[in-house]
Amino acid sequence: VQLQASGGGTVQPGESLTLSCVVTGGAFSNNAVSWFRRAPGKQHELVATIRRGGDTAYSDSVKGRFTISRENAKTTVFLQMNNLEPEDTAVYFCKTILNLREFWGQGTLVSVSS
Repeated sequence: VQLQASGGGTVQPGESLTLSCVVTGGAFSNNAVSWFRRAPGKQHELVATIRRGGDTAYSDSVKGRFTISRENAKTTVFLQMNNLEPEDTAVYFCKTILNLREFWGQGTLVSVSS
């Protein structure tokens, strides 16, 4: 299983970005996929999860601003990030679990600054 994350960039506060995570090599539609982030000097934070049935969950820090979605036909999970704040600056990773093993993407950098 391989995960390819993309879509990061540098934006100003209040702007939006959409991250993509393409998952290959596994039964995508059966697996939950999560987005994590690691800000400078901080530990990994679980940002959002989408389960195989489409149920979603978010951290309190992004609830109402971020939306996770999936397109099974493209084996891709998206993270729509609106009203970005400087505190959202981090490297964002996507992750899935298959047969009790974790698989991570390589990370994409999101930088929010004025």
